[in-house]
Amino acid sequence: MFNIFSYSFMQYALIVGVLVSLCAALLGVLLVLRRYSMIGDGLSHVGFGALSVAYALGAAPMTVAVPVVIAAAFLLLGLSESKKIKGDSAIAVLSSSALAIGVVANSMAGGSASDLGGYLFGSILALKKSDVIVSVILSLVVIILFGLFKNRIFAVTFDMPFAKSAGVHVRFYNLLLALLIAITVVVGMQIVGTMLISSLIIFPALSAMQIAESFKGVIILSAVISVVTFVVGLLVSLTLPAGAMIVLCNLCVLVVCTVIGKVVKRK
Repeated sequence: MFNIFSYSFMQYALIVGVLVSLCAALLGVLLVLRRYSMIGDGLSHVGFGALSVAYALGAAPMTVAVPVVIAAAFLLLGLSESKKIKGDSAIAVLSSSALAIGVVANSMAGGSASDLGGYLFGSILALKKSDVIVSVILSLVVIILFGLFKNRIFAVTFDMPFAKSAGVHVRFYNLLLALLIAITVVVGMQIVGTMLISSLIIFPALSAMQIAESFKGVIILSAVISVVTFVVGLLVSLTLPAGAMIVLCNLCVLVVCTVIGKVVKRK
């Protein structure tokens, strides 16, 4: 079975998938703790809208999607901090609006943007070398920035008032977190598509939380689960949709971890 990795398209898929899985696992734990689990879903809809507009205008999809999703992440953070609009409402407003714009843009283009199907449901086995280069660079940016500022991001996540009193620039690190999430979502859309990207972010974190007892343990276990489920999903998806199989593998692991967690707690 592992002979299939001798093909270039499988090598591309493995490289990009492992890196994006790591990014999603690291950020997913923070999002679940902050109850921002659906932000990935909201931003993926924004990404779909941006891609639709890019195809309609004949522009390069990624060069349009990346800045638009980043701007949307910043806007979403601002709306969620508003006293008039709560976090879940802000996500709903932004995602539904972006999805509507995408549908209209695709319709105005004559519905000819067939490549958008790959972003809806994932097309990791169709990655080109240029896609791999861009994805690797963006993923490494996320991992490096997360590694450099993880302590302050953790402080802001766990206890924002204490972080403020300790002199931590809370807004800056909130914006940094939004930036990292946006990049991960844009790159992740090529793996599981806009319809399923939130599961890539949420499932590994939830699975790890059922078993691990420390924050460090959750981070490590989430990363391991994310990478393993990606590889397994990729291997069993040769005749099935890769993105969907990766999500189903994550679902199976979540069920198993939930059962194990309940059994351990009873002892």
